[in-house]
Amino acid sequence: MGEILGNLQPELLWKHFEEICKRPHSSGKEKGVADYIISVAKSNNLKFAKDEFGNIVISKPATAGKENLIPVVLQGHLDMVAEKNSEVKHDFDKDPIQPFVDGDWVKAKGTTLGSDNGIGVAAALAVLESNNIEHGPVEALFTLEEETGLFGAQALKPGFINSKILLNLDSEEDGALYIGCAGGESTFVKFKFNQKDVPDKSVAVEIKISGLKGGHSGLDINTGRGNAIKLMARLLHGLNYKYGIRLVSINGGSKHNAIPRECFSVIRVSKKLLDDVLAYIENYNATCKSELSTVEPNLNVANAKVKSKTKMLDKTTSKNLIDSLYAVPNGVIKMSADIEGLVETSTNLAVVITKGKTVEVILSQRSSVESEKYDIANSIAALFKLVKVDLKQGDGYPGWKPDVNSPVLKVMKNVYHQMYGTEPEVKAIHAGLECGIIKERYPDMDMISFGPTIMGAHSPDEKVQISTVEKFWTLLTTALKNIPIN
Repeated sequence: MGEILGNLQPELLWKHFEEICKRPHSSGKEKGVADYIISVAKSNNLKFAKDEFGNIVISKPATAGKENLIPVVLQGHLDMVAEKNSEVKHDFDKDPIQPFVDGDWVKAKGTTLGSDNGIGVAAALAVLESNNIEHGPVEALFTLEEETGLFGAQALKPGFINSKILLNLDSEEDGALYIGCAGGESTFVKFKFNQKDVPDKSVAVEIKISGLKGGHSGLDINTGRGNAIKLMARLLHGLNYKYGIRLVSINGGSKHNAIPRECFSVIRVSKKLLDDVLAYIENYNATCKSELSTVEPNLNVANAKVKSKTKMLDKTTSKNLIDSLYAVPNGVIKMSADIEGLVETSTNLAVVITKGKTVEVILSQRSSVESEKYDIANSIAALFKLVKVDLKQGDGYPGWKPDVNSPVLKVMKNVYHQMYGTEPEVKAIHAGLECGIIKERYPDMDMISFGPTIMGAHSPDEKVQISTVEKFWTLLTTALKNIPIN
């Protein structure tokens, strides 16, 4: 079994998860893991197919006596979010993820773990390989590039899978059965600027905001965590209003679906105002710590003088960029009136990158109500259109409307109650699951999503709870033998 996780239960699941960790599999670079998936199919003499996009489906016949059960497809995605802290040396294109056990948790050394969705993928592989599980006809669908826009699911065509029930293994809360998810949309903004020579009597100051928790921009958007870009924009707005600073560059965030943990900017300021500017930054650090100390205990705003002679942004673009980033809404826009505790609509200021003579900004909007998703996206577009920018919107995907009368939901609730004597929580999730897109492609398919407890997904703090993985596995395998007759 696995070298590091081999003592964990269920052994077969953890073996496959450790093998997945050994192979680079960030979005768009899943070939190594895809090859491993196919090797599992071949070694177990199972039929498999790959579509034009690279999605893989593997079929396994029913066990004896279960041939008449409704066919089920187990579904997960092969890619992971590749995130690390700036001081960590790790090449996600080459280096393996390094998992380790810490009490009841599996974590990774300095990077995201990839339990989202590596645990679900490993569970499906374990079902395919095991000879000790009763089940009807089973397919396992492995999609690509979920984390960057659910592109693998969007490439699916009718007929690629043939099951009538889908068990999505990509949610992150033990004891919860998900029957709905948010749809999403992205907004892409590009500021073009003229480069200007820096004044002789000015100095460059680098500002770094770091130590934030980050996290999933859907699941963690209501936690009150700091957004490094928004915090930087607030600081720059204050500095510009008071001291007339000029931007040289600003860079923060790296993924459209992650709350940015760090942001870096370089500004030019008059030498005679330098001490005042540095004092302002120091005071701002104290302000942020005071406001966010409970949720962000490691937040830090630091500055350093640099000798850079780099050209700076023209005055108009510098001001428009700072003002726009400061003004744009971020976080929860609306809570659901129908499902207690569910974020209905949100937006995340995700990425800002300075490249040559442009600054690119990416924002991500989510809602479980399609009209509200487009409303928040359009309001953000309207704000940026007040200044001269290139703007486009896209990478949208549909939500998954909850069905409280779902037959597979009834099965899962009964199984859960028999196993634990309590009722599972039936929920919708403020994140994009592939279920919405797959439902669009296969409208008659009944579906549900569940998984173990995963915390800190999309950040280097990601961890999966070992005890809940075993519960997840038991729930999955017990449900498979209790699927109704076709």
